[in-house]
Amino acid sequence: MKRIVVASHNPVKIDAVLNGFTRAFPQEEFDIEGITVQSGVAHQPMTDKATLEGAYTRARNARENKPEGSFWVGVEGGCDYLDEEMIAFAWVVVLTDQRQGSARTAEFRLPRKVQLLVESGLELGDADDLVFGKTNSKQGSGAVGLLTGDVVTRTSLYEQAVVLALIPFKNPNLY
Repeated sequence: MKRIVVASHNPVKIDAVLNGFTRAFPQEEFDIEGITVQSGVAHQPMTDKATLEGAYTRARNARENKPEGSFWVGVEGGCDYLDEEMIAFAWVVVLTDQRQGSARTAEFRLPRKVQLLVESGLELGDADDLVFGKTNSKQGSGAVGLLTGDVVTRTSLYEQAVVLALIPFKNPNLY
């Protein structure tokens, strides 16, 4: 059985990682563990580059903290701007001792009310909770779930990026 170490205790991230690995490698069995590590970036990364850096740092820190794993995964949600509008997305980084893979989720535009709260210093999840009258939405369906009526949830958004980050592991002869 292969061991996946996810650099988070957030159940959304853990579920997305396990779902992605299971879809990518249906013949394998996985044991998964979430751990707390530092991202090395702001609590709410505000650029694509910072978000990717946070995901890589989380994966590397997970590997340092739990070297007995088979895979180490960092998932970092972030925001950036497209023209004057704020967008949200996440990066997923998967590491082994021999290889690495990464992929970004789809992006989506945030409502102006949410954007203003994030610009004032709130994390996206906290801004969503205020605007939508929710509690701890970042451990639920997230902004994307709130905005799509759960047609796309934070878990399903991240899951696809996990599968895409695993491409080098499914095709090691090409990478």
